[in-house]
Amino acid sequence: MTRASLDKQPHEVATMFDDVAANYDLTNDVLSLGQARLWRKEVAKAVDARPAQKVLDLAAGTATSSLPFAATGAYVVPCDFSIGMLKVGKGRHPHLPFTAGDATKLPFKDDTFDAVTISFGLRNVQDTDAALRELFRVTRPGGRVVICEFSQPTWKPFRTVYSEYLMRALPPVATAVSSNPDAYVYLAESIRAWPDQPALAARLQQAGWSKVAWRNLTGGVVALHRGYKPQ
Repeated sequence: MTRASLDKQPHEVATMFDDVAANYDLTNDVLSLGQARLWRKEVAKAVDARPAQKVLDLAAGTATSSLPFAATGAYVVPCDFSIGMLKVGKGRHPHLPFTAGDATKLPFKDDTFDAVTISFGLRNVQDTDAALRELFRVTRPGGRVVICEFSQPTWKPFRTVYSEYLMRALPPVATAVSSNPDAYVYLAESIRAWPDQPALAARLQQAGWSKVAWRNLTGGVVALHRGYKPQ
């Protein structure tokens, strides 16, 4: 089994996700205490996909996150660099156009998508700023980005409890439900090392996005960031 390191070498991260692909969605539901489904609903609302719009769902994994966009009549492209995840997803949802792709070198033309989104994947990319620039490149002028990512709880006492849960409770729970519990130790460490809400907003702005704002979910455990590509 593979565990990635915090320098996030792409081959390590991809192989790690290949290892956990089969039970990934179930494990996420358990570890998030059921909150993962609520977060996906909030992402769908924020993206606000419409019929015939083109939506890129980056780091889509098995495409669980892509289904709400497809249900609106939008053309959604689930994209991921884990071939294992894509194979599991294609087996479950053969009608979706799964695409293998690196977030820092996306295989799409400029100005292609009306909306681009990535949920719980940006912090696993080795070069965050390159990924934000690539998302900007493939979005049409006037289009939007929605990023859903673990963040920093806003209430200090809860932040302490949450940090303890990540590093103490999460590994034994992952051992019970995941095929690769070491992967979830990495994920816990990557969450603790991730920048807070204002820092990520600043990086979005540096990549060219305008009207950048964020909204906290579950007390800041997760944050939704949104921005627009200037026309």
